[in-house]
Amino acid sequence: MFFYEDMEKGIILPSLYLAPIAYYGHILQCDGEILLETHENFPKQTYRNRATIHAANGSFDLTVPIKKNRGEKRTLIKDVQISYDEDWQRMHWLTLQSAYRRSAYFEFYEDDFVEFYKNKYNLLLEFNQEFNSLILRLLKISREFSKTTEYLPAYSDLLDLRTSFHKKENLASNTPYFQVFEPKNGFIPNLSIVDLLFNQGPHSKSYL
Repeated sequence: MFFYEDMEKGIILPSLYLAPIAYYGHILQCDGEILLETHENFPKQTYRNRATIHAANGSFDLTVPIKKNRGEKRTLIKDVQISYDEDWQRMHWLTLQSAYRRSAYFEFYEDDFVEFYKNKYNLLLEFNQEFNSLILRLLKISREFSKTTEYLPAYSDLLDLRTSFHKKENLASNTPYFQVFEPKNGFIPNLSIVDLLFNQGPHSKSYL
């Protein structure tokens, strides 16, 4: 079970790749506006382009490579382009298969997921949001998102979660659920939402 601050007025979220479980707990429990930050400067080494899963040897990061913007020190998240110099899509999909093939619901969802590792997206923001839409549909969570039109350093009427969701900050419930490699590595909380989906399937929403 999750316990969060009052979100009656709404929340502002970053765009993340296969976001952590707590991200979707906030979305589910928010009764107000949900605003997606699209004009922040892209912060490196965050879940904007990285997801953490539970693999055979413990937690493992999947990172979407991005193109370096030569001549500019900062790039807005809405302009960040995905790099295909390496076949990261194949690597991510093989890693997900290796980690979750034995989970209870992987085969139930794999046809939906594999399309994201076949089709190429130019922009990271578009890729993240298309994936996010799929995950919300699989979780049976119906929420409308608005997008920022400029960057504002603070919002007085929204819970600001733009700097949340990182490994050092545990926003998730520590209530265990079954994980494939838990007998070997122990339970790992607040992994990517795919860990919950592949292991708990239609029960995932109740966990949130």
